[in-house]
Amino acid sequence: MLSVETVGVALVGYLLGSIPFGVIIAKKYGVDIFAVGSGNPGATNVLRSIGKPPGYLVFFLDFLKGLLATTWFLFPGVSFSGDLTLGLWGLPGAVLGHTYPLFTGFRGGKGVATTMGGLLGVMPACLILGLITWVIIFFSTRYVAVALIGFGVSLPVCAFVISWSAVYWGVGGKVLLACVIMSWIVWRHRSNIIRLRTGTENRFQKKN
Repeated sequence: MLSVETVGVALVGYLLGSIPFGVIIAKKYGVDIFAVGSGNPGATNVLRSIGKPPGYLVFFLDFLKGLLATTWFLFPGVSFSGDLTLGLWGLPGAVLGHTYPLFTGFRGGKGVATTMGGLLGVMPACLILGLITWVIIFFSTRYVAVALIGFGVSLPVCAFVISWSAVYWGVGGKVLLACVIMSWIVWRHRSNIIRLRTGTENRFQKKN
């Protein structure tokens, strides 16, 4: 149900997600991330266009803002109820902010690293299963997009198992959130899907 707390958590999540770490880090290297590679300000494009250290740093910072969006209200001194299910509102807020950030004219990334960070806060078991799925698919195909789509598809499966066993709080909300995240990841990678079908999608190659 909507309340002052849920709206507040979603809004803070959006503002955290809007922090454009990919743009900021790229500028430190004298690069306009929107003008190189895929034009996406996410960690993958930073890694490919600038290098591994800045790419990994962007991934970590984007991951961190997702985690903060789902947990900041639990910090000491914050006058919120401490209801863990509030994180279910912070995660979509952060992903929306990352994808359509206020500070860069609503030009953002695909939200995967931010999603992973948020999942650590609200569905850690699903994050672990998703990462295992990502690793298996990536090292089998060398396609980042295919691995990320597989990651997204694994989330509703995990959330359904959790709801079936009724181990965690907010199980119904988790299933719904997982389905929304899966749909969002697939939709945000629709251009990658088109390139996969035409055989033009970039593939990570092993370096000798």
